[in-house]
Amino acid sequence: MRSGAPKRVLVVEDDAGVREMVLFHLRLAHYDASAAIDGKSGLDTLRSRPFDLVILDLMLPRIDGITLCQMVREEGPNREVPILMLTARREESDKVLGLKSGADDYLTKPFGVREFLARLEALLRRPRSTWRSAPRTREQPMISTAGIVIDPQKHVVTCDGQGVSLTPQEFDFLYVLMSNPGVVFERDELLSRVWSDDVNVTDRGVDTLVKRLRRKIEVDPRNPTRLLTVWGSGYKFAETVD
Repeated sequence: MRSGAPKRVLVVEDDAGVREMVLFHLRLAHYDASAAIDGKSGLDTLRSRPFDLVILDLMLPRIDGITLCQMVREEGPNREVPILMLTARREESDKVLGLKSGADDYLTKPFGVREFLARLEALLRRPRSTWRSAPRTREQPMISTAGIVIDPQKHVVTCDGQGVSLTPQEFDFLYVLMSNPGVVFERDELLSRVWSDDVNVTDRGVDTLVKRLRRKIEVDPRNPTRLLTVWGSGYKFAETVD
């Protein structure tokens, strides 16, 4: 089916029936699959060794799926691992919540095995260099403006002298805007730069990410002076701060 060693997949799912069903079909498809039964054991496993893909339930005991996803994205050997989130909920708000936490795709229970495996194959086919809109190279400079310093080499951000923890999408979003102060970016353009084309993120997802970023980099998120909305157009990073 694929060359080289089998892809390593971790399933974090507390429902024994779903967990065993997923493990069975993964192994039948020649994946090297293992499992964790709650968020805490899932986090411990993800911090201990790398995986090629993670299947993560939204509703988990000890540490919920959203929090676990955010923690994985912040540090460790699986910071950029593709994550497929599973949930029994069908509301759009839950889908947006999962994606904004750092998940790469979303599947609602119950789901068909063929669709499930197709989603995994699509995530694994995506080259690692496209997980982010612009892979960081030696040519990408550190940026310092409006009290924020962003270092693409170390993946470090400070705001008013304090460290700020960002997800990969938040980091890329901020870097794009800070690299072009005063330039207005439409939502569609930001979607293409920060998320891959095959990830179903809507304009609402962009707005949600902006709200989350403002809580981290603005003194008053309701009256932003750095990450600005240009009504009817999109977003921009301020050229100067009053």
